[in-house]
Amino acid sequence: MTAPIMPDATTAQASPQAAPRQPIRTGKPLSSRLWRERYIFLLLLPGLVYFLVYKYVPMLGNIIAFQDFSPFRGFLHSEWVGFRHFERIFEDAEVVRVIWNTLYLAFLQIVFSFPIPIVLSLMLNEVRQSRFKYFIQSVVYLPHFLSWVVIIGIITIFLKSEGLVNELLHLVFGMEPISFMQEPGWFMPLIVLEVIWKESGWGTVLFLAALAGVNPALYEAARVDGASRLRQIWHITLPAIRSTIVILLILQLGHVLDSGFEQIFLMLNPFTMDVGNVLDTFVYFKGIQQSDFSFGTAVGLFKGIVGLILILGANRLSKKIGEDGLF
Repeated sequence: MTAPIMPDATTAQASPQAAPRQPIRTGKPLSSRLWRERYIFLLLLPGLVYFLVYKYVPMLGNIIAFQDFSPFRGFLHSEWVGFRHFERIFEDAEVVRVIWNTLYLAFLQIVFSFPIPIVLSLMLNEVRQSRFKYFIQSVVYLPHFLSWVVIIGIITIFLKSEGLVNELLHLVFGMEPISFMQEPGWFMPLIVLEVIWKESGWGTVLFLAALAGVNPALYEAARVDGASRLRQIWHITLPAIRSTIVILLILQLGHVLDSGFEQIFLMLNPFTMDVGNVLDTFVYFKGIQQSDFSFGTAVGLFKGIVGLILILGANRLSKKIGEDGLF
């Protein structure tokens, strides 16, 4: 039987005092890695240039919100006025009314527009006929690819005084023509219905993609335990898409003051200006048409800061309730 080899005393004493091993550098220099993967970065270049040119560089123009800007004097020679234009936001009665219109419209869209894709995705997820499911999904998704010019044009054709809707109301109920496009009371409901029609399909696709990752074994186990379809939806389906719901809600809150310029601008007319003028259109009318560039920029910057605060707050709240959040 061979005796165990005992460590030498000199070695045992020297090992605690041995110098720590230096890490072995196996990575290549950054420049060589960039060159090796240059084609991948080349694919990223168009997107980076887009954000740089159209998103980040224009942010430098926000400096005129703190100036009494004149195009003839330029950025360097315009008079600095500090926060005077921001004070006007809360002193001007028109701005207060515009902010109220924006918040009210955002509230309606969150309450009515946001849940529709969730309901549609849950309903489509229960359909067992694949062809019928894909057909409905395509029909719902199609309006997302139409521009707001086309959408508003279709709405105008249907809802004008001699349009199809008024003709049906007159034939079926004997009603007089309703001025849907000129009546202030119809402006907000029409905006919300247009958003539901155009964007619900996009949200439905996102939620269906999240539902595709649900393990079918969970439904089988629930059926074995005697759970009904509603119980399965409540305890399996909804928890599976909860993180997606939270992320999309955070993004929606970030656009509370961003009602969409194109849609609102195309729907506005002199009869609906009081109830339909929101921050996006107000910035256009005030900053571009009336050449009050500094005040219009201040309103736009205020809108962006509020949106950022809402996103950060909603993201932090989502993490406190156990979700991953947006970042």
